[in-house]
Amino acid sequence: MNDYRRYVQVVVSFLPVAFALLRDRRRYLLFGPSRRTSEAVDRRRAERLRKTMLELGPAFIKVGQVLSTRPDIVPPTYADVFAKLQDEVPEEAGGEPFAVLEEELGETLDLETVEPVAGGSLAFVYTAAYDDDRIALKVRRPGLRALVERDLRVIRRLLPILLLFVDERQRYSLENAANDFEEIIVDELDLEREATMMVEIGENFADDDRVVIPDVYPELCSKRVVAMEYVEGQKITDEEALSDVGTTPSEMATLITRIYLKMGLVDGVFHADPHPGNLAVTSEGRLVIYDYGMSQRLTEQEQEDIASLYRTLVRRDVDGLVNALVALEVLEPTVDRVAVRQVLEMVIETLQGQSALTWRTIITELFAMLHDFPFRIPPNVMLLVRVGTVGEGVCRSLDPEFDFLEATQSFLVDHGFVESELETLFEDVRTDLRRSAPVVAGMPARLDAVLGQLERGELVVRTESTDPVRADDSGLGYAVLSSAFVISSAVVVTYEPLYAAIGAAFALWFLALYVRNRLGRTKTS
Repeated sequence: MNDYRRYVQVVVSFLPVAFALLRDRRRYLLFGPSRRTSEAVDRRRAERLRKTMLELGPAFIKVGQVLSTRPDIVPPTYADVFAKLQDEVPEEAGGEPFAVLEEELGETLDLETVEPVAGGSLAFVYTAAYDDDRIALKVRRPGLRALVERDLRVIRRLLPILLLFVDERQRYSLENAANDFEEIIVDELDLEREATMMVEIGENFADDDRVVIPDVYPELCSKRVVAMEYVEGQKITDEEALSDVGTTPSEMATLITRIYLKMGLVDGVFHADPHPGNLAVTSEGRLVIYDYGMSQRLTEQEQEDIASLYRTLVRRDVDGLVNALVALEVLEPTVDRVAVRQVLEMVIETLQGQSALTWRTIITELFAMLHDFPFRIPPNVMLLVRVGTVGEGVCRSLDPEFDFLEATQSFLVDHGFVESELETLFEDVRTDLRRSAPVVAGMPARLDAVLGQLERGELVVRTESTDPVRADDSGLGYAVLSSAFVISSAVVVTYEPLYAAIGAAFALWFLALYVRNRLGRTKTS
């Protein structure tokens, strides 16, 4: 009965926007033309959906956060609005977190020293005294798991109805997104897992004094509580805080980019929620990262595949890009590779024509152009996309001129994931020379044979001319050879300028021989 009431509540909450979206497809619901909406109308609807998600609680807030990284499912305007969803939650969601502290740590901590700090959609944060130190405690709201599991059941029941109103492409994406979403939110509810991820990430940055990962107190942790070092800091977007520690916004943006790239591509364990509320700067100018609930681990193979994806994008290697997307399970192995290749070539051509290129632009354009193919975004890839889009947003809020892609390419070069532009050029030249060596080696012999035939008068060219031509007119051969080299040079000039120049030189040489031959015959006549 409880599920039924919740089901009705959710349907009623979303019904006005759903009704409007259906009318966009058919003006009179069952018939009539479609109608176009302005960006302003789309934004108002997206804002209404965002507020509805906030009112419905934690599970739906997480749905909105997931959808903000899925341009294959929602239009860019909706994704932008959903990206603003932070860990806001109505006070009545779950029970009083302090009750969990009493149950879990009542005999270990002096509860009179406990002070509230902040609240989120899934947990509440306190500070407390422990062994002469001040520690931070992240406490899951009591009863929250049951509420989230109930809402997951409601979402699963609503999904078949929703699938009736979308096309086949979106049906495939929505089914996969729903499955992946459940995995993400269940992981985020397990605070014992979060503590383990914190420890691992902290060990990876133990020797880096630019970043602070709070130490964990394992003896105080459980599935409902994470106990960690209390690290104070000013909000990362506070310009005065950065100025006070002698760090420019651009330097901090670069540091954030390189730290997160190291997590994903070098260490294989990464924090996936870099919004401004989770980033701070200490009085010494160090970057502090809070809240590891949305963290993920990559296998070595996934790291290699993601590095390959970056490498192929940098080098505009379309075939390599297709292979990387298949390896990451974004595309099916049976996909029509020729058709995908044509689409990806269009994506790269479109992106090259844009003056201000961003990570969000690349992802949006890529997934929008792939809409005709069945594809999914696995949880690990989706969280990486989220890190890129949210992280880029933070960096550009610090420095509007910050080039996230340039900073990324610099990191990839520094860590050997891709070659520098000069090394890439040399590698391309070496590859071309290696492929061309057999042809170049055989050219002198072939040229000598052709010239020998020409000298002996054995080179025969059959043509039909309106003017009488003498049988021993070898000058005609020079003209034909000159024309052949001109045509060949014109064909290869776009791809191999060096060979085109060589061909042009031969064309001029044979043209000169032809002119000399004709002038000699004129004088003889």
